[in-house]
Amino acid sequence: MEKDNRQAEAGRKAQNLLARMTIPEKIGQLIQPFGWKCYEKQEDGSIRLTDEFKEQLRQGAVGSLYGVLRADPWTEVTLATGLSPEQGARAINEIQEYAMQHSRLGIPVLFGEECSHGHMAIGATVFPVPILLGSSWNVELYKEMCRAVAMETRSQGGAVTYSPVLDVVRDPRWGRTEECFGEDPYLIAEFAVAAVEGLQGDNLADENSLLATLKHFAGYGSTEGGRNAQPAHMGLRELHEVDLLPFRKAVEAGARSVMTAYNEIDGIPCTSSPYLLNEVLRQEWGFDGFVITDCGALGMLVYGHNVAASGEEAVKLALESGTDMEMSGEMFSKHLLSAIEQGLLSEETLNKAVLRVLRLKFELGLFDRPTVDPVRAAQVIGSLEHKQLARKMAAEGIVLLKNERQTLPLNKNIGKVAVIGPNANAPYNQLGDYTSPQEDGKIATLLDGVRAALGGERERVLYAPGCRIKEEAREGFATAIDCARQADAVIVAIGGSSARDFGEGTIDLVTGAAVVTDNAQSEMECGEGIDRMTLNLLGSQLELVKELRKLDKPLIVVYINGRPIVEPWIVDHADAIVEAWYPGQEGGHALADILFGVVNPSGKLTVSIPRHVGQLPVYYYKRRTRGKRYLEMDFEAQYPFGYGLSYTSFEYSQLRIEDAGADEEGYAAAVVDVRNSGQMAGQEVVQLYITDHAASVTRPQRLLKGFRKIWLEPGESKQVRFVIGREQLEFVGQQLQRVVEDGDFTIMIGSSSLHNLEVPLRISPEGRLS
Repeated sequence: MEKDNRQAEAGRKAQNLLARMTIPEKIGQLIQPFGWKCYEKQEDGSIRLTDEFKEQLRQGAVGSLYGVLRADPWTEVTLATGLSPEQGARAINEIQEYAMQHSRLGIPVLFGEECSHGHMAIGATVFPVPILLGSSWNVELYKEMCRAVAMETRSQGGAVTYSPVLDVVRDPRWGRTEECFGEDPYLIAEFAVAAVEGLQGDNLADENSLLATLKHFAGYGSTEGGRNAQPAHMGLRELHEVDLLPFRKAVEAGARSVMTAYNEIDGIPCTSSPYLLNEVLRQEWGFDGFVITDCGALGMLVYGHNVAASGEEAVKLALESGTDMEMSGEMFSKHLLSAIEQGLLSEETLNKAVLRVLRLKFELGLFDRPTVDPVRAAQVIGSLEHKQLARKMAAEGIVLLKNERQTLPLNKNIGKVAVIGPNANAPYNQLGDYTSPQEDGKIATLLDGVRAALGGERERVLYAPGCRIKEEAREGFATAIDCARQADAVIVAIGGSSARDFGEGTIDLVTGAAVVTDNAQSEMECGEGIDRMTLNLLGSQLELVKELRKLDKPLIVVYINGRPIVEPWIVDHADAIVEAWYPGQEGGHALADILFGVVNPSGKLTVSIPRHVGQLPVYYYKRRTRGKRYLEMDFEAQYPFGYGLSYTSFEYSQLRIEDAGADEEGYAAAVVDVRNSGQMAGQEVVQLYITDHAASVTRPQRLLKGFRKIWLEPGESKQVRFVIGREQLEFVGQQLQRVVEDGDFTIMIGSSSLHNLEVPLRISPEGRLS
């Protein structure tokens, strides 16, 4: 009720303000220029607003700014030219004060920042990328992480973030796979709800709350050939059941901002889709926030999708379809006023969009508390507490794929360990895309983690990079092999990189030292706009591993990467394989915790890893089919969805169906006993899958419909209970309505999508358990 009252009051205030605005001022509220271009940093750390920007503020021509605090090679903001936590807060205060004091109506600016895996500003905590976050299967821990991200961002004045990414991964060759939670819509929806609740909190006006923006709406992870922003080919029923499910659940959880996707679905660009933005989002789901475009998406309506012949037609299409704000602001600033003056667009349509933006500004408390405390920003951003959370989050999402002959965990009394590979000591390679420049020493690499785990005895840890990510260079092989020959175990860190050119130079393959050179080549093979035809290791990485294998030492492969890697030789010949994804700033320590048994691995895959790229797509929720295999091999994944090993063992027993109980909504309850039958305490992800044996539309063989992450001491047993209700049994029918049909189901509970106990369930025509 209190939240409803706040929203109603914000709506009244927005309506009163709207009535006083001119058309140019209204248009200004929908324009979001690039924030890093509006100022120049001075020698004392303060900023000077550009004259052009100050004039825009005086005219009320800027309602929002994107990335004032963002720093990376794309923005060309460096550690030298960027802003520290305290400086950033002071800069936003200065912009806000100028806007409110020098414009006619004193409307505050809405500051939007990127927070895919942490606040993308200098000094902020770099958490693991979303594909690792999903692999943790720990929504409560992720929610805690989102609170930390919100606290850091809001402390500097950022009020809205362009996260979470809710795209469903269909083809992992897509470079943005790392930004997603995985391939399953139910799991993504659970993380979506946690993100909204964690970022936004109970009150948007709170100093630790941040407006969440759901992206990319919609079908962006399902595009043609795994190529970024290409068309998505699917029917409306599948769109609703798979790709839209996480968005719907997030809207129901209270999300108030949505970003449109670059792609089109069946010829209709998402940025100008009245079906998606008005009919589904607003009318069907009751969404009452605002919609923002992705950067440059409006221009694509003219130059790309070519559904508009002019800029005026493009802005008309977008606004009438339900888009409200334009990131970059280029098309709105050039063409929106003329579209209205030409009679192409009504002021009433403009008013609807402006009202949505103003209402959120009031709800965020920007009129009452427009500035922030710079001292608090310096204390909150990159705090020790958040650093520890980043380490715990990374450890929970790292997945143990193989562990023959109990190679892991390593004993800390081991003699010498060789840490080899291009990702063994490359800080930016373990952070992922959408990362800011980092101070020296802030990022703990695998080498750092192993050295720290062994008490800092550097002579016990031998290091050599061996090779690079993409180059065919082999001059480092001899040094790497010599290090490995002296060691009692070999850890080789290989994979990929989403690191853009931060100017850190390259690594000398013989000495392992960082070298600054004008001829350094980018190692980036993943990230936004970096899509691949294959999923194999690049360069000479596989050859290096083969040479190390010849030494007959315990060989542990650590993948640090943003998308699945398909290398059958490594599957067959490595003693242990660890999938670390991009584990963030504390990734090296988290990996060492796993490798030396300080932490028992509990991560589970949220994307299926194929045996061969030709098997794609291999996502687990395949529909029933008579086709069983290709000529060369079957279509089963090398490592299925939900898979991940532990240093202990878990036994499942006594799966049964019980009455759900009068106090619980549901048809039944599925109950299973889980016991830690090993010698080490650890966490297990208990997964519930359901099969519908006959339905009015073709259904997948199995679908995830519940999961719990539980802790068990050795010998301890726990009873895990899942309520089977409408949400677990429903599907989208032929008329695009969510329905539950009577009939026979199979309930499956176990450790992955392929390893389950099974029990039948029958629902009567009256909708009761029978």
